[in-house]
Amino acid sequence: MRLVMLGPPGAGKGTQARMLQERLGVPQIASGDLLRAAVQDRTQLGIEAKRYMDRGALVPDDLVLKLIEERLRKPDATAGFILDGFPRTREQAEALAAMYKRNGALDRVIALNVPDEEIIKRISGRRTCRNCGAMYHLVFDPPMNQNHCNQCNGELYQREDDSEDTVRMRLQVYAAATRPLLEYYERQGLLVQVDGIGRPEEVSARILKQLGVDALNSAKARTKA
Repeated sequence: MRLVMLGPPGAGKGTQARMLQERLGVPQIASGDLLRAAVQDRTQLGIEAKRYMDRGALVPDDLVLKLIEERLRKPDATAGFILDGFPRTREQAEALAAMYKRNGALDRVIALNVPDEEIIKRISGRRTCRNCGAMYHLVFDPPMNQNHCNQCNGELYQREDDSEDTVRMRLQVYAAATRPLLEYYERQGLLVQVDGIGRPEEVSARILKQLGVDALNSAKARTKA
């Protein structure tokens, strides 16, 4: 399967993409991971991307697309892939469509739906250790001492990106940029809306049901029998 995973920050896209990777046997391809790896490996594309990243500018779409197309050419992606974190806008989706005509069309676009207040609770509850970098959540994974790390007793703090005001702003930006993208994929009959509330296993089961994976596996089993 060739899939795109969409959802607001904190919706669990990365977690679900990793679970789908395990279940479907196709690689998760995260644009952020590709950029970091290219910069670390000092590839030609990585060196070019670093010039933008070092001055705090967005890496141009065409450069990200080159990284993605390069990744899609690898043998493990021939049977399919799960794109995580790209596209983020309709313009990026149109550029991706022009590119994946050379790599096979998309099968589905999965949109994880999580209410804003739940997203805010998920993200604003995060705390990070200033000393060792360990991460906690005040509700879902609380430290033994609210202000100190279990591992090194370092001070826990809330990153600026995780503050409630910042999260609300990020959600507004996401909604404005992504609404046309969802409409674009819905008109193509590719969009699948999935409730993102619940344990990761529950959300994964909903996604697999929408994709018809259980039915597909049953049909394969009958064929083999």
